[in-house]
Amino acid sequence: MNENEKAFSTGQREELLSVLQTRFEKNMGRHQGLVWSKIRATLESRPEKLWSLSEMARTGGEPDIVGHDEETGDYIFYDCSKESPAGRRSLCYDRQALESRKEHRPENSALDLAAAMGIEILTEEQYRELQKLGSYDLKTSSWVKTPQAIRELGGALFCDRRYNAVFVYHNGAESYYASRGFRGSLRV
Repeated sequence: MNENEKAFSTGQREELLSVLQTRFEKNMGRHQGLVWSKIRATLESRPEKLWSLSEMARTGGEPDIVGHDEETGDYIFYDCSKESPAGRRSLCYDRQALESRKEHRPENSALDLAAAMGIEILTEEQYRELQKLGSYDLKTSSWVKTPQAIRELGGALFCDRRYNAVFVYHNGAESYYASRGFRGSLRV
C-alpha cells in the first residue's frame, strides 16, 4: 500500500484523535503520568502511524496507550478491546499456514494482516502485560507471536483469559476459528 492510500481526510483524522483522547481520559490507569497534549503532538507529526491506529480502530481493536519508552520517546499502543478484535478473527497464523490449506482457506493470516496495518502482533509477554491492565479475551482468544522453533514444527501459540488466569495454548498454525483473532501493538 502506498502513502496516498494511507492518507485520510482532516475530518477523519480529527475524529480518530477525538476517539483516542476520550479513551485515553477514560482509562488513565493504563498510562498514568502521561499527558494527552504531548501524545497528540506526536501523533500529528506521524500521519503513517495515525493511519495504522485508524486501522486498529476500524477492525475493532480500541487502541490505547499502555506505555511510554523513556529511551526512544515512543508511546506504545495496544489493542484494548475487551475481546479479540472482531474485524481480525477467523485468520490462520501466517502466510505459510494459509498457503498450506488446500480447502476452506480463511481470507488472510494474522501476520499478513498485521503487516498490512503497519502493526506488530503481541508477544506472549506483551499479552501478559495487557492482562495486568484489565480482563481481556474472556470469551475469545488471540494469536501471539510464536517462537520460530515452534513454528518450524507447524504450531502457533494463542492466549486467552479464563478463571482469572492467562493461558497459553498451541494449535496448528493453519487452524482458524471465529472466536480467535489477534491483538496488535504500535510504537509512535
